[in-house]
Amino acid sequence: MNITRYPPTQNQSLRAWSAADEYILNKLSEMEPSGKTVAICNDRFGYIGCHLNEMNSYSIVDYKSQETSLRLNLQNNGLKLNPERLLNPLTPVPEKVDIGIIHIPKSIDLFRFYLQYISRSLADDGVVICGFMTRHFSPKLLTIAEEYFEDVEQSLAWKKSRVLLLKGKRAEPDTELMTSFSYTFREGTVQDLKQYAGVFSSANIDYGTQFLLENLVVHKDENKVLDLASGNGVIARAIQLEYPHTEVHLMDDSYLAVMSSRLNLETENSHFHWSDSLDEIGDVQFDLVVSNPPFHFEHEVNSEVSIDLFREVAGKLKPGGRFFCVANKHLGYIASLKKFFTNTSIVAENKKFILYESRKGGV
Repeated sequence: MNITRYPPTQNQSLRAWSAADEYILNKLSEMEPSGKTVAICNDRFGYIGCHLNEMNSYSIVDYKSQETSLRLNLQNNGLKLNPERLLNPLTPVPEKVDIGIIHIPKSIDLFRFYLQYISRSLADDGVVICGFMTRHFSPKLLTIAEEYFEDVEQSLAWKKSRVLLLKGKRAEPDTELMTSFSYTFREGTVQDLKQYAGVFSSANIDYGTQFLLENLVVHKDENKVLDLASGNGVIARAIQLEYPHTEVHLMDDSYLAVMSSRLNLETENSHFHWSDSLDEIGDVQFDLVVSNPPFHFEHEVNSEVSIDLFREVAGKLKPGGRFFCVANKHLGYIASLKKFFTNTSIVAENKKFILYESRKGGV
């Protein structure tokens, strides 16, 4: 089966699956899964979903790019997608699950979230298979698994990967899977910000975003603003509080991030987009785009997606529009920004972060 990455990458060392995914499928084959209901979590590029397509398995999709990757890989292998088997992580599986599959994410909190998600629909005699690369093992994985299951078995290593086999579903622990923390905005408002597990910077506002907020100025004629890779929506909320005349749009690849931002913003004059591409927003043109773009994808460091977003931003700005972007210094984004924008300058910097302002010509 030919499985490729979406978004595509120029890095030939990056594959669309890992040995942990292969190990999961090997263990599944030992269980004679024919006729059983299977639900899959965190299948980033659809490798597992494609191989289990004939079983009509459920795919729990957080990332819009994950959904696109699954669709493309099914199509490229002559397989059909059943859209009713695509579920977001806040929609429960509509039937009892015999076998749950989790490619263990980098976020420990998100692993707990997926365990709770699967266990709520799991049959009493159901099994959960969790795969991970050995180098990413943490004893916390076992501790969390034991909160939900009586029998937690760790396999031997195979191609530097392992699986956990979980059986004997316990009563659901009384664990709050939504983070809430207090934040004081620049104009003085104190608000409890909420977000679901796995959304970037779970217990506080990360330093890069704080640096951006400290230096952000929205001009009076900038009436339509996009918070790109919006996370829990803190940047858009700051703009909404300090510049109430603006129409704010928020876009994130993560469904859990978008739904988190809905909890933190007033919905009037706010627009939320679950998407990995600005092309899907439509014909909207922006006066200002602000962003703390991602460069970590699970355990990978990859700036290709951010650079592609820079190109898309340039196409979505009005003439004279601005792109205000914070980044770690070592990423060296200025050369890429200069490819797509008429003018790019450094607004502020400290030991770790740098703020860029890029403008689109025309005014």
